[in-house]
Amino acid sequence: MNVLITNDDGISASGLDALVKTAVARGHRVLVSAPATQQSAVSQHLSLNRPLFAHPVRQWEGAEAWAVEGTPADCVRIGLEIADFRPDFCVSGINDGENAGSALYYSGTYGAAKEAAMHHLPSFAVSIMRPIDDVMCMAMAERVFSMAERADLSAFPAGAVVNINAPSLPPAQLKPAVLCSVSDAYFLDRYEKRVSPNGTVYYWMNSGLSMEEPEPESDYAYLRRGHVTVTVLTGIRQANEKADSFLKLT
Repeated sequence: MNVLITNDDGISASGLDALVKTAVARGHRVLVSAPATQQSAVSQHLSLNRPLFAHPVRQWEGAEAWAVEGTPADCVRIGLEIADFRPDFCVSGINDGENAGSALYYSGTYGAAKEAAMHHLPSFAVSIMRPIDDVMCMAMAERVFSMAERADLSAFPAGAVVNINAPSLPPAQLKPAVLCSVSDAYFLDRYEKRVSPNGTVYYWMNSGLSMEEPEPESDYAYLRRGHVTVTVLTGIRQANEKADSFLKLT
C-alpha cells in the first residue's frame, strides 16, 4: 500500500521512526511529511500567512521524507502536494503521550490525521502514554500496520479517524484492544501567576495534567486498566457503531 506518515513530535521523533521502519519492512511505499520541529498541542492549525518550506531528509532507506517548517496539518497538505502517488491511508504518530479524552481537542497528532481524513484518506492517529521506549513504539507500529492491512479501507467512514492509544507497558503486558468511547473528563490544570526579574507579570501552566475522573467504559478508563484503546471519530463525534464493518482488532 501507499502510506503517508506524519506526526506532531517532529521529524526526529522515535515514534515516527518506528512507523517508517515498520512500513518499509512490510513492503509499503512510504512518504514521510513531518514537522521540522516539535508541534504538540497545535490541533489542526494551518499556516495561512507565511511560506511553508519543505526540506528533503535522507534518514530512512526505502522512504521519501520531508521536514516541513509548519504544523502537522500543514505537513499533510504539503505531503499530498509533493507525493507522486495517491496514498491509500495516513498514519500520524506515534505520539509521546496519550491522545485520549479531551486531549483530542488539542492534539496535533489527531489534527494531522483529521486533515488527511478531510482529504478522503483513511487515517490513523497513534499514541502511547508516557514514558515510552523504542520497544513499545516498534510493537505498536506492527500492531497499527497489521490492523491497517487487514482493514476494509473501502468501507472506511468518510472523514473518519481511527484513534489508537496504548498504556505505558511492555508489549507482553498489554491487555487486548477494545473499541470504546472517548472520555468527557476534562483537564484540571491551572496557571501560576509569576513575576519576572524586571517586574513583568506572566502566567505559567502547571504541568500536573490532573483531570476529572473518566467514565468507566471510556478510553482513559481502559488505558488505566492496561488496554489498548481504539475509537473511531468523525470530528470528535464518535462512529464506533460503524467500526465493525472495516476494523479487525484481534
